[in-house]
Amino acid sequence: MEILLQQIINGLVLGSMYALVALGYTMVYGIINLINFAHGEVLMVGALTSWTIIGLMRDAWPTSPGWLVLFVSLIISCVVAAVLNFIIEKVAYRPLRNSPKLAPLITAIGMSILLQTLAMIIWKPNYKPYPTLLPSAPINIGGAVITPTQILILGLTAVSLAVLMWLVNYTKLGRAMRATAENPRVAALMGVKPDMVISATFVIGAILATIAGVMYASNYGTVQHTMGFLPGLKAFTAAVFGGIGNLGGAVIGGILLGLIESIGSGYIGALTGGVLGSHYSDIFAFIVLIIILTLRPSGLLGERVADRA
Repeated sequence: MEILLQQIINGLVLGSMYALVALGYTMVYGIINLINFAHGEVLMVGALTSWTIIGLMRDAWPTSPGWLVLFVSLIISCVVAAVLNFIIEKVAYRPLRNSPKLAPLITAIGMSILLQTLAMIIWKPNYKPYPTLLPSAPINIGGAVITPTQILILGLTAVSLAVLMWLVNYTKLGRAMRATAENPRVAALMGVKPDMVISATFVIGAILATIAGVMYASNYGTVQHTMGFLPGLKAFTAAVFGGIGNLGGAVIGGILLGLIESIGSGYIGALTGGVLGSHYSDIFAFIVLIIILTLRPSGLLGERVADRA
């Protein structure tokens, strides 16, 4: 029972990070029907930028509190990632908006490879230890443990999701996003600027991915230029699982995928004597993807039809 509780906690933490990244996928798809496969690399750039800022701050201000260093690095990383995603949308995707769907898809894959290569050149290909900036003493909960970093991940995820839901449902930008998702041409006739809305969507997705990337690095203690590939692919799986185009579906898909992966690699691994242990954790995510695409291609909640503004 303790093993199960521990894996549920781990699954919630992992699923929270998947949910943040999946929201970026589903927001972009909901508005322009594009799968931005470079989204995982935005997570990677955010995490590596944070690592760089932390190093600079520690050199310049060695006595600075860990939480302040982490906060400042997160803010700067969000700005860098937002600018990067804005440029990606403007340069790589906007000229192909009316092209056949295969063209922007190939461009997205190419952009993913390009960002990985540039990151490898800038930050070098070796794994880098991500410093522990928060207290590391674990907190015991019914025989299971949770760290302050994991509590922060859950808290940041909850706050980020609440702010995003408020933004989409109760602000002028949110109404413009829903109108653009419904029909960009009609929205433009009503005074909405679709290009601005789409750029804002990419910026918001980049901020969410950066939060996930910094928290991922803080939790696992390492960063590297390929670190965004698997989380990005699993977050895409989570978006499909929940119903791509549906914000609530992305959150539910991310949490469920995190729980399935964690329980599959930990609890089931213990029952099978390690035969299906942590080394095979990735297979559970892709088994879910295959099952969902086979049995329910629209996902658990189906593709959302945008509300009228």
